Amino acid sequence: MRKTAFVNGEFYHIFNRGTDKRTVFMDNQDFERFLQSLNEFNSLDPIESLFVNSFREPQLRRRTSKLVNIVCYCLNPNHFHMVLEQVADGGISEFMKRLGGYTKYFNTKYRRSGVLFQGKFKSRHVDLNEYLLHVSAYVNLNNLVHKIKGERFRSSWGEYIGKDKKALCKKSIIISQFKNLKEYNDFTLSSLKDILARKELSKELEQMLLE
Repeated sequence: MRKTAFVNGEFYHIFNRGTDKRTVFMDNQDFERFLQSLNEFNSLDPIESLFVNSFREPQLRRRTSKLVNIVCYCLNPNHFHMVLEQVADGGISEFMKRLGGYTKYFNTKYRRSGVLFQGKFKSRHVDLNEYLLHVSAYVNLNNLVHKIKGERFRSSWGEYIGKDKKALCKKSIIISQFKNLKEYNDFTLSSLKDILARKELSKELEQMLLE
């Protein structure tokens, strides 16, 4: 049984890494495939696969009833982070189950077999608003925690600062708590600086690091 009980309206930090710390996103196509999964599998309606869904009319592929609200995310070469709010019963578990289809895509593409990620995904309950704000900073800029630049990551930070139009995230959950984007930007950079300088900010944050 999973120790974390997922409750509607609550926030959770979800993360996992490749088995044996292996790379799970080899190129841009892999990143985009996972992001497509985040978008299309976040639906109360059953979806057989991305391939089957691609034949449906666009209006039928855009559903309003979601399993989760994606607050933020970061995909690094060998691991990922997300902050999710559960909005439907069993939403997080179902959403992550569907994302498991990425393993089949990856194994087919690279002619391998076996598990891709290190066991079941990990989760931490984000039970305080202050914690939520700091975790959003940690996740949005997680590539900087690991000194990853260029095209070797994908992050929701672009959505937050208006440079990415994907709109996967319900960023208003975070942004509405600040006067403007600049204030959140300043908060995020300050928070990340503290995390990097004091990796023992809390036991929870220390456990988040996947190095």
